[in-house]
Amino acid sequence: MRTVAAALLLLALPSAGSAQTIDRSDTIEPRPGPTENFTGEVSVKPLFPAGDHSGTSGGHVTFQAGARSAWHSHPAGQTLIVTSGTGWVQEEGGEKHEIRVGDVIRTKAGVKHWHGATDGSAMSHVAVTESVDGRNAVWMEHVTDEQYLD
Repeated sequence: MRTVAAALLLLALPSAGSAQTIDRSDTIEPRPGPTENFTGEVSVKPLFPAGDHSGTSGGHVTFQAGARSAWHSHPAGQTLIVTSGTGWVQEEGGEKHEIRVGDVIRTKAGVKHWHGATDGSAMSHVAVTESVDGRNAVWMEHVTDEQYLD
């Protein structure tokens, strides 16, 4: 009886599933950033969705020169990691800051801000956000050209 039980256990192990998943980047296509959330040419490549194991999601976002997000906030904050180019980030009422490859930008929950490429350079970043009640961003009005270039 022990031999049968051991054999059944060994047969069941492969079907138990892995504790890890691998999402191959070449299977994920970038899509245009929605015009209600972005100005200019923006592409968004989802890297990982919020799921059963975590409320965190991530995406690789590319802004062509002059492109930027609308004003927005995140209910649980956001972390950006710049992967190429040069960009700008600004909190409402604050200074506009230049961001470059390797910079990590952490924005606290509820802070109204925008980010994007400079007017002369494209910029890409990985964005990591946590969802609260199924929502990871609160989108607001577009950043005007005057605000962007000021």
